[in-house]
Amino acid sequence: MIQAKAAILAEAGKDVEVVDIQIGDIAPDDVIIDVAASGVCHTDLTIKMQQGAGMKFPIILGHEGAGIVRKVGANVSHLSIGDPVCIAYRAPCGTCPSCRRGDPRHCYMALRPKTAITRTSDGAACSQVLRCGTFATSTVVHSKAAIRMPDAMPLDKACLLACGVITGVGAAMNTVTVFPGASVAVVGCGGVGLSVIQGARLQGAKQIIAVDVNPVKLQWAKDFGATDIVDARDCDPVAVVRGLVKDEWPGYEGGVDFAFEATGLMKCIDQAVRMVNYNGTAVNIGFPGPDAEVTLNVGNIDTGVYWNKVNLKVCHCGDALPSHDFPLLAQYYLQGRLDLDAMVTQKIGLNDVEEAFHLMETGNVIRSVIEF
Repeated sequence: MIQAKAAILAEAGKDVEVVDIQIGDIAPDDVIIDVAASGVCHTDLTIKMQQGAGMKFPIILGHEGAGIVRKVGANVSHLSIGDPVCIAYRAPCGTCPSCRRGDPRHCYMALRPKTAITRTSDGAACSQVLRCGTFATSTVVHSKAAIRMPDAMPLDKACLLACGVITGVGAAMNTVTVFPGASVAVVGCGGVGLSVIQGARLQGAKQIIAVDVNPVKLQWAKDFGATDIVDARDCDPVAVVRGLVKDEWPGYEGGVDFAFEATGLMKCIDQAVRMVNYNGTAVNIGFPGPDAEVTLNVGNIDTGVYWNKVNLKVCHCGDALPSHDFPLLAQYYLQGRLDLDAMVTQKIGLNDVEEAFHLMETGNVIRSVIEF
């Protein structure tokens, strides 16, 4: 039995609280990890605001973590005690129809741990956000969700790869493949949008247009590689983006090859669809509410879905294959090609999660990182 502390949601409508937890006897395919750092992602705040989003209380928050392997199950041979790892919330199951046809990036189900975590005070079984629960001094995950990191990789940066960074970078690398010389628009320049910008830059995009209503975030976008910025507070962002695109084709009226929506706002999905050029691709990344709907114009000769032959794709976690993508992004960081240092706005402790949520809603923050 391993004793630990965790930031949990005890019941709907309550603030986050830090409690003692216990990790039981380890299951054969699991690993127990002493968490070194965990990013505070907007998804955790969404789970709180959606009254647990269907999960059973108490809920251990956090899914963007990295740490050191403390214990391995009897069936685990690819990891050893002491290994530094990044925790993936989408480890492919290997048995669903997608996995069976050789497409693990689109696995229907993710592997989850079978080792029990309970609240010490009353023995209540704890749920783990996205099968991770990284707002804890120790947690347990399926062994295939623990991705070995290079020894030189700092864990307070490795944790960022687990969700926000892979979602954005992966959107540009996996969900779609931004090609060298492409034009790109990114609507919403928080942590995920900034990661899309980095992904598009890594892919060799010629033009990256950042769109937001926050001047601070637009400056961040420039710092991370945007070639143009659009302040959507006082303009029609679709018209401005289309007007910024330069092409040698006679009579071409603008539009980007790829437009990424990273807000979860339905009007921004509509804008992304209308920003793309003929046969361009709009990508929905943002987490929608349960009743969210969007109406798209089909018939407009310039920007309608039909005449403009628009492709619409949805990105979940960058369509990542963590065992491949996490080590790759770690190498990009170590080579100086992926900026993770500037993604960390502040370092906090486990008792500061509620304050970090408040800052996320009201302030200018890319990522708060809990250090243990």
